[in-house]
Amino acid sequence: MQHEQIHSEQSHVAPEHQHLGLNKNVMFGLQHVLTMYGGIIAPPLIIGAAAGLAPAEIGLLIAAALFVGGLATVLQTIGFKYFGAKLPIVQGVSFAGVATILAILSTGGGLPTVYGAVIAASLIGLALTPFFARIIRFFPPVVTGCVITMIGISLTPVAIRWIMGGNPKAENWGDPANVGLAALTLAIVLIFSMLRQVILRRLAILIAIVLGTIFAWGMGFTDFSKVASGPIMAFPHVFHFGLPVFEVTAILSMVIVTLVIMTETTADIIAIGEIVGTKVDAQRIGDGLRADMLSSAISPLFGSFSQSAFAQNVGLVAITGIKSRFVVATAGGILILLGLLPIVGRLIASIPMPVLGGAGIVLFGTVAASGIRTLSKVDYSEQSNLIIVATSLAIGMIPIVNQEFYAQFPTWVKTLLHSGISSACISAILLNLLFNHLPRTQAPVTLKSVSNKTEQST
Repeated sequence: MQHEQIHSEQSHVAPEHQHLGLNKNVMFGLQHVLTMYGGIIAPPLIIGAAAGLAPAEIGLLIAAALFVGGLATVLQTIGFKYFGAKLPIVQGVSFAGVATILAILSTGGGLPTVYGAVIAASLIGLALTPFFARIIRFFPPVVTGCVITMIGISLTPVAIRWIMGGNPKAENWGDPANVGLAALTLAIVLIFSMLRQVILRRLAILIAIVLGTIFAWGMGFTDFSKVASGPIMAFPHVFHFGLPVFEVTAILSMVIVTLVIMTETTADIIAIGEIVGTKVDAQRIGDGLRADMLSSAISPLFGSFSQSAFAQNVGLVAITGIKSRFVVATAGGILILLGLLPIVGRLIASIPMPVLGGAGIVLFGTVAASGIRTLSKVDYSEQSNLIIVATSLAIGMIPIVNQEFYAQFPTWVKTLLHSGISSACISAILLNLLFNHLPRTQAPVTLKSVSNKTEQST
């Protein structure tokens, strides 16, 4: 009787607020960490190399990225008044700012200048949040469907790079053995997704990554010998690379990046709301963006960079059906531990990239499928909706199909449109405003009206 009462109470709780228990939180939380690990360590690796840092200092950047990503995730999922969307959203270092940070470094500014720009731009973003959150009314299904679909499509090249080996300069880049290892991982995901046991289906990604890594180790594709080298525990250094330096030009360029991050985070919040099946209003978006900007402003204190929602984890929520924010909060706790325990981070870093790529095919495809499901709600008898979807998806594909398309444009344009997500989002919002919000002198053309006119003329 008591069990039935507890079950009844759980069923009346919103999916994102349900407690699954410590064991499930840890298992599903670890699955989230493995899914986004490659993405969160990539920016500090790229930036550290561009800054000319020694391997040990690049290791500090990675530890800081994990630690701050964990703090930001906990803030976003648990939250407090005015901060945190309280949805299953994983936070981490944003890739959107990498190009701008590299540009700052190449023009003579060091990491202190980068950190100063991130702090200032994040505080400006925090001030803009109340205005930015109000655009939710301009996100009907015709817009959100385009954005969610493009999130999945734009992540697919990431999975392909992982499958090919992760590093284009490596000797085994594109080796058929890498593709075979990814195919094996994908096959394990599919097999476990077909089983009757719900728990095994939901843990299919985690099981596939573990089994794929064990197989790779047995075949000599990965090496765990470096796991024991280095410190076991280390706390991120505060301002290890120097006090922040505030330069106007660097700040302005980073403000553009911050606007892009806010756009993408808004899209991710809306996407996860669609998948979870919960209400996402202006207040919730505002709370999520404030958490995003606050964590980004604090991030340089520990040696990290701008934070944003991780789109690949949106796919994991969709494919597993685990919608509890406490699972993702646990993932944040694991990230914090990884930042404090470099030895665990080195263990996870030994997972071969093709294994992550094989799992990524399903994860990222699931995000696109969620967007297509949202687009199925659109009334295509309105020709304007068809044009909005067709044009926005095509524009979003431009930087994916040809990364050099915006090469000759000003830096702010490249920063704004280098991502298929932001390109599709901006296009869909503007076209929706043009067709559905601005006053029209003529009645809108619909496929039904065209059909009726044709019949009349006949």
